Amino acid sequence: MTMPINEFKRAIAAGQLQLGLWSGLSNNITVEVLANSGFDWLLLDTEHSPNELPMVHSQLQAISQGMAHPIVRPPWNDTVTIKRYLDVGVQTLLIPFVQDADEARNAVAATRYPPRGVRGYSAAARASDYGRVKDYPNRCEEHLCVLLQVETPQALANIEAIAAVDGVDGIFIGPGDLSASMGFIGQPMHPEVVAAIEDAVARILACGKAAGILVGDEALARRYIEIGCTFVAVGSDIGILARGAEALAAKFKTAT
Repeated sequence: MTMPINEFKRAIAAGQLQLGLWSGLSNNITVEVLANSGFDWLLLDTEHSPNELPMVHSQLQAISQGMAHPIVRPPWNDTVTIKRYLDVGVQTLLIPFVQDADEARNAVAATRYPPRGVRGYSAAARASDYGRVKDYPNRCEEHLCVLLQVETPQALANIEAIAAVDGVDGIFIGPGDLSASMGFIGQPMHPEVVAAIEDAVARILACGKAAGILVGDEALARRYIEIGCTFVAVGSDIGILARGAEALAAKFKTAT
């Protein structure tokens, strides 16, 4: 068995746009349906979704036959939690609420085996195809992708220090929490929030790192892509289901 190649990591390193979709429904069937819908990546969320490790495990199995690359967002920057997701085969992590270089170093260390980090060793985890990937501990790092989420003015002020941490592949801006921490809760399209995001994107790119974001507005999504965001989520499964269902119901109710 050979090491699975992380094509997403290679793509963002090469500056190739990767379009994504947020998955918060916490269901393997939903993920299976979405896996071949044309997106480059799906975000399997465990921070703001009722999603637990066994459920993520089944979602990884479901997505394995699709074209989309799975990215998992753990609930927190926690070494034990990150270890468990890595062991079930996650290759790309989006780690939330990273505020400074120390927290960035802790996040990267959680994904590296000693002496480069603190990841616990397992001889036969799913990540190594239950021990079939030869020399997995010495080869896995090449295909692990660490994305860090910045979502406060403090974190934005520390972008250069966070980006300088060895092992950080990309920095993702969380517009929801950023808008809240700036005093504009629920207003990610507020002009001051958009200006802060655009400045942050420019600084991330100047550091030689990939920039990412989640945005549901088409025009704003295109704007962020235009200024250099490389991995961009343009919607969510919950949004598609809820708004689509509402639109269908309204179409018939207004006709009667």
